[in-house]
Amino acid sequence: QVQLGESGGGLVQAGDSLRLSCAVSGFTFSSKSMGWFRRAPGKEREFVAAITGVDISKYYSDSVKGRFTISRDNAKNTLYLQMNSLKPEDTAVYYCTVSTSIHSKATSQQAHNYDYWGQGTQVTVSS
Repeated sequence: QVQLGESGGGLVQAGDSLRLSCAVSGFTFSSKSMGWFRRAPGKEREFVAAITGVDISKYYSDSVKGRFTISRDNAKNTLYLQMNSLKPEDTAVYYCTVSTSIHSKATSQQAHNYDYWGQGTQVTVSS
């Protein structure tokens, strides 16, 4: 049974940092590509970042590039998202997800290419 559990969200001020974690089980983590998406109130789900399983390529949305860093610890079966210089517009529920089919930046940005999703963790950035 595939399980993904996000943690690390919270309420912070603009300019602060947070690190999200996603603990996974039920599949061979090291070989799978992983991603982070977010959904802000009243908006559609949005791609944030992705990391492939084999060559560890990393992809970012333009809105977070340079501020967020995606990483993985295969020994701990855990995915991370380090978020620096947070802005109020980063406020959203953040979801981790796993994919067996992404292979480029274009495919990593499409939610339908991901197979399983976590329940999400709330990040709120005050101005």
